[in-house]
Amino acid sequence: MLVLGLETSCDETGVALYHSERGLLADALFSQIDLHRVYGGVVPELASRDHVKRMLPLIREVLAEAGCVSSDIDAIAYTAGPGLVGALLVGASCAQALAFAWGIPALGVHHMEGHLLAPMLEEQPPSFPFVALLVSGGHTQLVRVDGIGRYQLLGESLDDAAGEAFDKTAKLMGLRYPGGPEIARMAEGGTPGRFKFPRPMTDRPGLDLSFSGLKTFTLNTWQRCREAGDDTEQTRCDIALAFQQAVVETLTIKCRRALKQTGLNNLVIAGGVSANTALRASLERMLGELKGRVFYARPAFCTDNGAMIAYAGCQRLKAGQHEGLSITVQARWPMEQLPAL
Repeated sequence: MLVLGLETSCDETGVALYHSERGLLADALFSQIDLHRVYGGVVPELASRDHVKRMLPLIREVLAEAGCVSSDIDAIAYTAGPGLVGALLVGASCAQALAFAWGIPALGVHHMEGHLLAPMLEEQPPSFPFVALLVSGGHTQLVRVDGIGRYQLLGESLDDAAGEAFDKTAKLMGLRYPGGPEIARMAEGGTPGRFKFPRPMTDRPGLDLSFSGLKTFTLNTWQRCREAGDDTEQTRCDIALAFQQAVVETLTIKCRRALKQTGLNNLVIAGGVSANTALRASLERMLGELKGRVFYARPAFCTDNGAMIAYAGCQRLKAGQHEGLSITVQARWPMEQLPAL
């Protein structure tokens, strides 16, 4: 089965072709970072319009790269949520229109299930069951995964997602958008131990997380430094390092607890923040101590992309799932509502 995958949940237009036997044949991505950078964040209306502009050229690009034509495609998978409604509607409308024109089925895919299954695209994919840390700009969740569609939410952020905290903290410190990579870049030049930030909600039982207080703590620290005339580039780096260390250690502590609670020793990290090298290193050390293993996608597939949607859609389409011609998207969509395969 050859599946065309379309991703338009936020500010990246992703298109990919995945074959059930041959694997990933081609993928293309257009990022809107430069478009939104002047506003310091994603502008939903601009994101939707740019998806309209980019979608068909990217589809032609992946078809050409794979040496395929439209008649070779057996089905289309698209992101149906969660995400920005306007952006989601672009991908859903395009997918349903093409599916109708080509006489093939279409299926809406859960964005976070796509992220969760992205490591399956690697040469050594994880085996079920495992614990997954889904960590991105919009979500931070710990999930027990016993199979596709067999998800148990163990804990989640009660306020800001980790990626959102990275971006907002960077903005508070005057760093450019997107803030996550900027914080990570500056942290490399930080002085260890100069600032000590709290590890939120690690002093109480449970697997829920919170990052809004850490963001406020960072702002107060930065403001005190500025008032003292110490707003140098080095101070920014030192604060960035302290903030990143706090987020990484908090996530590591919670992952360790989740593994202990479930009795599992394999961990998958997925989502944009999973590309953070400090987080990967910390989790690898922790899993080494537990005689387990951590799995993650290559950096290009950590952020939003069409390949993960094509793969996730392919698994469900092979199981016989598809939709009618109605166009339905969801800004919010609990992953536990997905049917199990």
